[in-house]
Amino acid sequence: MRKRLAMAAALVVSAALTGCSSDADDAALPEQGRRATAPVGAAPASEPAPAPETSAEFLALAKQVMAAQEGWSFSVKGSEELVFQGQKSGATYSARVRRTTGEPWALHSVGSSRSSKGVTESEELYVVDGVGYVKEGDAGWRHGPLSDPEIAGKVEDPVAALDTFEEYGDAVSVTAADQRIELRVRTASAALPAVRDQGVVRKALRELAPTLEQLRAAGVPAPESGITVARAEETLVLNSLTHQVTSRTFRCVLRIPHETGSIRYAQTVTERTSGPSERAVVLPEGVR
Repeated sequence: MRKRLAMAAALVVSAALTGCSSDADDAALPEQGRRATAPVGAAPASEPAPAPETSAEFLALAKQVMAAQEGWSFSVKGSEELVFQGQKSGATYSARVRRTTGEPWALHSVGSSRSSKGVTESEELYVVDGVGYVKEGDAGWRHGPLSDPEIAGKVEDPVAALDTFEEYGDAVSVTAADQRIELRVRTASAALPAVRDQGVVRKALRELAPTLEQLRAAGVPAPESGITVARAEETLVLNSLTHQVTSRTFRCVLRIPHETGSIRYAQTVTERTSGPSERAVVLPEGVR
C-alpha cells in the first residue's frame, strides 16, 4: 500500500498548515465382536504425528501445504487514511493476485486505487526473478529489486507472510476456534521509541515512511520521538483441517504530532486466498 496515499497526504498537509479543530481515532468400523489382528511378524503401526500446538509448528505445516501447489490466487483490499482536525483524506485499493510457489517464485497483480476525491488509477505489478515491474495509470513501466522499499511496498503476498510470522518468533499468539487457527502479533499503545524494535511496529513504520516524507516536505517536522503507535497488528488465519492460509490482515494506527494536536494515520490491508492456480507468471514482451 505504500505511496498510494501520496496525493491524499498532500491534501491533508495543506489543510493542516492553514489550521482547523480536533481529531478522531480507532474406514469403516470392524464388525461387532470381530477382533482385528496384525499378521505375525508385522511391524507395529506407526504413532500418528502429534498435533501442532506452537506458532512455529503451524507455520511449518502451512508452508508445506502452500508449497504443494504450483501457485495460488488471492484477492486484496486495502485502505489508508489521514485525519487532521476533523478533515479526512485517503485512498482505497483492490487487486487480484496470482503467485507461483517454485524457485524462483513469481507474482502478478492487477488492481486499482481510488482516492477520497474520486480519482481512480490502475496499477499492475509483476515480480519475476527477484525484480519488481510496476505500471501505474498511464505512466510507463518502471522496475527495481525487491530490496527497493518503493517496489516492496507494492507486493501483497500472504505466502511470504509465513516467513514474516516466523521472524516474529515468540511474539505470535495462537488461537483455535471454528476450524480456524489464528496467528496474531500486536503491540499495545505506546510511544514509538518504546516499541520501535518490535517486528510489527517496524512494518508499520515502513508503511508510514512515504507519508512522513510528504508531511516533512510540506513543513510538518513529524519527529519520530513524538509519534505514538496507537495500534499495530498482523493476523494470519489458517484452515485448521488443511492448514492452508485463508487470509492475512495488517492494521496500524499512528499519531504524528503537529502543532497542539496530532495527525492520525491509519492503514488496513486484507488478503484472502481464492484457491490454487496452475497458470504460470511470465513477464510479457516489452515490459522492461
